[in-house]
Amino acid sequence: MNKFRIEHDFLGEKDIPDEVYYGIQTARALENFNITGIPVSKEPSFIQAFGYVKKAAAMANRDCGVLQADVAEAICKACDELIAGKYLDQFVTDMIQGGAGTSVNMNVNEVVANIALELLGHKKGEYQYVHPNNHVNFSQSTNDAYPTAFRLALYRKIESFVLSLEALEQAFRRKGEEFKDVLKMGRTQLQDAVPMTLGAEFNGFATTIREDIQRLNEAKMLICEINMGATAIGTSINAPEGYPHIVTEHLRDLTGIPVVLAEDLIEATCDTGAYVQISGVMKRCAVKISKICNDLRLLSSGPRAGLNEINLPRMQPGSSIMPGKVNPVIPEVVNQTAYFVIGADVTITMAAEAGQLQLNVMEPVIAYSLFSSLSYMENACYTLQQKCVDGITANEEICKNMVMNSIGIVTALNPILGYEESASIAKEALTSGKSIHEITVLERGLISQAKWDEIFSIENLIHPKFINQ
Repeated sequence: MNKFRIEHDFLGEKDIPDEVYYGIQTARALENFNITGIPVSKEPSFIQAFGYVKKAAAMANRDCGVLQADVAEAICKACDELIAGKYLDQFVTDMIQGGAGTSVNMNVNEVVANIALELLGHKKGEYQYVHPNNHVNFSQSTNDAYPTAFRLALYRKIESFVLSLEALEQAFRRKGEEFKDVLKMGRTQLQDAVPMTLGAEFNGFATTIREDIQRLNEAKMLICEINMGATAIGTSINAPEGYPHIVTEHLRDLTGIPVVLAEDLIEATCDTGAYVQISGVMKRCAVKISKICNDLRLLSSGPRAGLNEINLPRMQPGSSIMPGKVNPVIPEVVNQTAYFVIGADVTITMAAEAGQLQLNVMEPVIAYSLFSSLSYMENACYTLQQKCVDGITANEEICKNMVMNSIGIVTALNPILGYEESASIAKEALTSGKSIHEITVLERGLISQAKWDEIFSIENLIHPKFINQ
């Protein structure tokens, strides 16, 4: 039979299974918040970040002389267990919850307290020795501990996401080099424009991803400003003198993240603008990667009745009724991931706007949305790189034939023949079905074959120069 311990809060008593490390406030949260079915343990970096926050707080309280050294040491050792990734199954509160994250904070406080109690030779629930509020949460409030842990975890998740973007960028760079001599038709508004190389197109994909890496690294620095020591609303009530700066220094040393204490703790406690900024950069990134996926689907369309300029890796049969059909499933799944991120940005925007007076209670849904967006996009980028981009091949002859049969290449003849003559040639080609080369070189003799070859050489397309007669 299961054994229980009795815990109490100011609302009453509850039986808590003796084997669990969380306590009564976590148990109440389990009863109250069954929204996503996703517990905070599914974000291990968040729990690890809380471990750092509680450890730094214990060290700062010890330094300030307001926490006994043996209790502080036990709390620090318990936090080290969380930092090492242990006890994850004890973090059971739902990612989306009321109370501005109080249930997550208390879940951490209770688990840390009970681990510390066992380290000191006591039983779980013997809070007279190490108390979740009086000791683990000393000099803190949910309103500074939760956002600080959120920011630490967010910093690490952005770092991880950037690695996936860098891998994707390099994959496109490799293809840019591989396809540098593949002549193809450029298009605007889905109409023939002017010639280019397939390599230049893929290098363009790489460059657009590099720009987003730079924007993410810039946005990441916004979350290095923390409000630890602000306690409830930014006035540092119940925190000893000097505590905010000391706890920030400990956090910086423990994590290696360049955190700084906000100059105005009242403003920092209610402001969620940094999350809006990061979400906006995430949306930008998602939009641009989704656009690249649209291009890959167009370029590979067909194979007989589409562009068919490139081949995507064949991943799985594409139809339950059409034999031989293969779909661009990897770009498709990345598109859908991008749509999720774009929707999450709306959620984050609305949640940030909903802040009132000295606190924004909607931070849990902001955390859930940003964590999800970063995780999903990281997975999507690695999937796109490994299961699609790395295996793309070019249909070189098809690309070249499209250029030679295009009306758009007449644009390159403007400097030599003038706009009016070039327009006349284009009109004849459209009505007769003849190629620009056939009309210009073979029939009218307007330019020589040598001049034609010079204009449409790979070298000139890579490094365009003005060519006249």
